[in-house]
Amino acid sequence: MPKVYWVNAYRAVNNPDKLAAYAKLAGPAIAAGGGRFLVRGEPAKVYENGLMLRTVLIEFDSVAQAIATHDSPAYQAALVALGNGAERDIRIIEGL
Repeated sequence: MPKVYWVNAYRAVNNPDKLAAYAKLAGPAIAAGGGRFLVRGEPAKVYENGLMLRTVLIEFDSVAQAIATHDSPAYQAALVALGNGAERDIRIIEGL
């Protein structure tokens, strides 16, 4: 079965303190759900109209596991801490 990837692309960070509060809660919540962080940070280089946006890539064993982690009370608490601290896009994508 192919791995599944949760991709966060940050359009803007409006409040670094809220982002830090989110990260303290989100990391453990994602790890508890079986997520493994593969990438976290800004691109070294972008091409073809790419944007220098913070990107996070997390690997899961299944779509169900990724969705359950996102919807878990622990991750939802992290989202409350984030509030309007960042504008971002989250995608859950099956690997090849």
